[in-house]
Amino acid sequence: MPGSRTGRPPVQRTVRPPAAPRENPVVRLYTRARRAWDRPLTAYYLILGGSLLITVLGLVMVYSASQITALQMSLPGSYFFRKQLLAAVIGAGLLYAASRMPVKLHRALAYPILAGAVFLMALVQVPGIGVAVNGNQNWIALGGSFQIQPSEFGKLALVLWGADLLARKQDKKLMAQWKHMLVPLVPVAFLLLGLIMLGGDMGTAIILTAILFGLLWLAGAPTRLFVGVLAVAGALGAILIKTNSNRLDRFACIGATEMGPDGSCWQAVHGIYALASGGLFGSGLGASVEKWGQLPEAHTDFIFAVTGEELGLAGTLSVLALFAALGYAGIRVAGRTEDPFVRYAAGGVTTWITAQAVINMGAVLGLLPIAGVPLPLFSYGGSALLPTMFAIGLLIAFARDEPAARAALAMRQPRFGRKRGAGGSAGPRRWNTMRRRTSAVRTSGER
Repeated sequence: MPGSRTGRPPVQRTVRPPAAPRENPVVRLYTRARRAWDRPLTAYYLILGGSLLITVLGLVMVYSASQITALQMSLPGSYFFRKQLLAAVIGAGLLYAASRMPVKLHRALAYPILAGAVFLMALVQVPGIGVAVNGNQNWIALGGSFQIQPSEFGKLALVLWGADLLARKQDKKLMAQWKHMLVPLVPVAFLLLGLIMLGGDMGTAIILTAILFGLLWLAGAPTRLFVGVLAVAGALGAILIKTNSNRLDRFACIGATEMGPDGSCWQAVHGIYALASGGLFGSGLGASVEKWGQLPEAHTDFIFAVTGEELGLAGTLSVLALFAALGYAGIRVAGRTEDPFVRYAAGGVTTWITAQAVINMGAVLGLLPIAGVPLPLFSYGGSALLPTMFAIGLLIAFARDEPAARAALAMRQPRFGRKRGAGGSAGPRRWNTMRRRTSAVRTSGER
């Protein structure tokens, strides 16, 4: 044929379409991360996994940071760790119970918890019952070495009661009137603040104030009202600070890198020393130098400094990332629900844990005054751990109760074992293994 020397017809070559441009790896990673964040159970897993990791790492650091203090008090080296482990076990039971409770039961518990917290906080001021620790009388002795701090339960009481109150007012269309938004929420919050300040605990009062502002913000308080309440609280706080030399000294230690001639700012400076000596990966677990009597409250308020010294920047950033994930998940639960009580309660718990973590870590870093508040789920202290774990259980229950999350949990099937029928009874045994699935789709020629 013409055009072919061999007499064969010319080969018709197909024209390939131009190759699609390769997707940027960064864009692909971002897309996958975005899809993972948007999954229905993301908040549930973040709250459950983040709180579990923080608690377990906190137990490890409590054991490491408290050994020297226990030995100096002629106690076994694992003394504080065993008490914290017992509190964590009890707290895990509270977390599980709270995560399985219906919302109606949570609302029913609001008033009893508030009444119990007010009663115990008033009992602290009774001579012979209340116990003073580090100059603050906000403890009740339970016998032996066990004590309870009722003000920690006041945080949980304000969250539950405030959320229930605002939800009922919203259902009755009363939130448009400022007096219904403030009364009785603000007076009851000031009652709790007054009982706390009678004992001199400024740090817990700050956290309680943050919870109050968080609830008002979630309720949609107008700017003038919000600023007015903030101004009143700020004025009262300034008076309380100026009338107490110890609180004034704490403000003077912000950003301090050297101690004063009289030994002032000792704790703040040694906290910075601990963080600075940790480097990138730390000196090793248990190898802290500052916990040997130089750093006060190494296993409670300043456990973050010991974490930085022993685990380095990597350890502190990991703790910070876990709290950030927990805060994000709480905000997501509060933003996606249609139930006003769930929105207020989830927002209140998130404000509580996030504000307390920021204040604690800010004080250790020298960015904020030392408020004397523990790091949630991390520092030593059963009185702080128990209500916090119950609050985490609330978030887990709310995250499970989202419509999309409920549907996703209902669709999950056990990978191995029997599947239940529609009536709930066990049906015929069907083993869900990859081998059976693969062999079922093969043809006879492939076997």
